[in-house]
Amino acid sequence: MRFRSERHRDRPEVNLIAFIDVLLVILIFLMVSTTFSRFSALQVSLPTAGERQSALPASVAVAVDADGRFAVDNRRIEARDPAALALALKDAAGTNPDCVVEIRADAMASHQSVVNVMEAARLAGLPKLVFATQAAPASR
Repeated sequence: MRFRSERHRDRPEVNLIAFIDVLLVILIFLMVSTTFSRFSALQVSLPTAGERQSALPASVAVAVDADGRFAVDNRRIEARDPAALALALKDAAGTNPDCVVEIRADAMASHQSVVNVMEAARLAGLPKLVFATQAAPASR
């Protein structure tokens, strides 16, 4: 009796057609379940500067120029950190806890400079803030 020393085995193969079918079903599911709505986490109404409002009863004006330098009530402050600016705000506000901080930032001032003024107002215990705007020119 003669036995075969080599057995002929079928090689395993991956069924690509079933794999492609599964991928197409997943792709269709993802396309149908995805919503294409616009991301709108915050609804913000920006103020307009149409009319001039009355002057604030007790306010401290903080000017921020385009280079990030500060001036409190027309006195230039050399320090740029919020702690030093908070000391200047406390001095300018005096003992009035209802004093309003009026931020007059240049249009080209960095966002960080304005945030530093807001942080300094918080450190100084002056929670009321307003932003000064320039009135739009009257249309003819």
